[in-house]
Amino acid sequence: MYDRTDMVDKIMEHSDAALIVEHVRERLKNEQQRRLEFYDRIAEDDKAEFVNGEIVFHSPVVKMHNVATGLLYKLLHTFADEHDLGFVGVEKILTQFTRNDYEPDICFFGNEKAAHFQDDQLLFPVPDFVAEVLSKSSQKSIEHDTVTKFNDYEQHGVQEYWILDPHDQTVEQYLLENGRYRLVLKSSEGSVHCHVVPGFSIPIAAIFDKKVNRKVLRDFLAQK
Repeated sequence: MYDRTDMVDKIMEHSDAALIVEHVRERLKNEQQRRLEFYDRIAEDDKAEFVNGEIVFHSPVVKMHNVATGLLYKLLHTFADEHDLGFVGVEKILTQFTRNDYEPDICFFGNEKAAHFQDDQLLFPVPDFVAEVLSKSSQKSIEHDTVTKFNDYEQHGVQEYWILDPHDQTVEQYLLENGRYRLVLKSSEGSVHCHVVPGFSIPIAAIFDKKVNRKVLRDFLAQK
């Protein structure tokens, strides 16, 4: 969460502002070359991202992380598919941002974007909705989701961002308003209502409890 204008103003305070900008351009040019090498290097089995010039390989996750990801994906995918709302990706969908490439735990693209996807597509545009599941085994991983990705998602127009904590079984829900994320919900109780996926409303417990998840899933299928 930063102000681009403030950053530009600080650069303009320096007499060598033009040289600073030129240096940044050269650094970014070299970084983009490494980004192309990243595309050639990664394989389908890799869980990897390109972040601020570096390749970040992700370690295996604990069971509760995998369970929460799978349960939310199952509900969101089923709902979006039943109502023909768009495409839901999980874990290995490589999304392109201006500078970085991320593989969100779960992401959703509305029909306006999804209509152009191809079966052999490897790189995807900025999603409309993203959910990331925190892994408390690594502070760096937490900062990756709550700071680096948070700022990038905000600046690039991801309309809704959920941060799931499987340890505390909580959901943080952020909506993009006037270019900034606003926290509209942080809770382990009650329901969460998605704004980007029309009609998608679930008990928070359904993300962490298989029994609750199955009941919600049956309700979704019965509505069709």
